[in-house]
Amino acid sequence: MSYMTIRQIRHEMCLNKLRELGCQVASIQGVMFYVKYTLDELKIEYMYHINPDNTYYLERIKPYVVSAGILESEDKVVNAIIIDIEQFKNAKHSKNFKAFIEVDTELSKAVRAFEDLYLYYNISREDTELIKKEINNVMELLIEVKNRSDRVFFKKEPESF
Repeated sequence: MSYMTIRQIRHEMCLNKLRELGCQVASIQGVMFYVKYTLDELKIEYMYHINPDNTYYLERIKPYVVSAGILESEDKVVNAIIIDIEQFKNAKHSKNFKAFIEVDTELSKAVRAFEDLYLYYNISREDTELIKKEINNVMELLIEVKNRSDRVFFKKEPESF
């Protein structure tokens, strides 16, 4: 006889919250989940899976890849996705939204290019330091831009500043 555990029931309730929001949810073998949401023409997609210690690893895979990290419960996964979608809905009002997506996509490509660099080539210490210096310059620029910009989303605190 097949039965659902309390955890499975709770997870199914969380998946229903996402469906009520308008997400499409696909289960892959009951341990990996694909969540898709369309905001106008923008596709927002997530993957998460259950780890052996019953935590969850979540990442957004579209419109660009970013890890949300390890979360302790199904509720935290759903809340992270809901907040992320709300942030995109809010950001979509900006006349610069398309440019933001393009910049983030380029940053994701840069991360991949750097990974290819150190996995495929013997990079000198000097070149590594040069890259670190440029990354620090970009981080300083991001902080400068944040400091001169008006905050528009308040339901969650930024994770990087």
